[in-house]
Amino acid sequence: MGAMLRYVTIPVTPFAQNCSLVWCDATREAAVIDPGGDLDDVLAEAERRGLDLRQIWLTHAHIDHAGGAGELAERLGLPIIGPHPGDQFWIDGLPQQSRMFGFAPARAFTPTRWLHDGDTVSVGRCTLQVRHCPGHTPGHVVFHAPEAKRAFVGDVLFAGSIGRTDFPQGDYEQLVASITQRLWPMGDDTVFIPGHGPESTFGHERRTNPFVGGT
Repeated sequence: MGAMLRYVTIPVTPFAQNCSLVWCDATREAAVIDPGGDLDDVLAEAERRGLDLRQIWLTHAHIDHAGGAGELAERLGLPIIGPHPGDQFWIDGLPQQSRMFGFAPARAFTPTRWLHDGDTVSVGRCTLQVRHCPGHTPGHVVFHAPEAKRAFVGDVLFAGSIGRTDFPQGDYEQLVASITQRLWPMGDDTVFIPGHGPESTFGHERRTNPFVGGT
């Protein structure tokens, strides 16, 4: 048996954003996806599971997803990986976003590594594929683990809904194209972990989602 990817989801911030710890079960090396806040809760869960936190992965740079990234990176000396350079202006605006939404002060940062469509990220012996899925934000990326049949999709797609496109540089047509051209080919039986709310499968959403069902 090869290494298996495991994950646990921890809702953080007043927006109940799904922060995920993902790890390789063979090495216990872990990454945290979208540490928007409540860092002590996230770190306590990592410690409880005996995980060796190595990286921060970001789907996009809205405050509830990226608000804790700069602080966590500094506290633990971790690289910040992602999102796509299209979200630079959202990262630059994190301090303003935190004030606007009443969050703890968030710091801007420069990612250690920007991500682009077709890139890969690895934790331990597990590798995930990166897809650029703009529309909710211009630099939004999705992390896909084909062997585990899991995808961490941030705010691109939800159970029964899709991401908002009324923020600066949001684009509804672009979002629908990202879902139908980049998510659906990952397979109907792939379970996705959205940025908010319960998990679902691409197949279920393809059949029933009022925004992109039948596509």
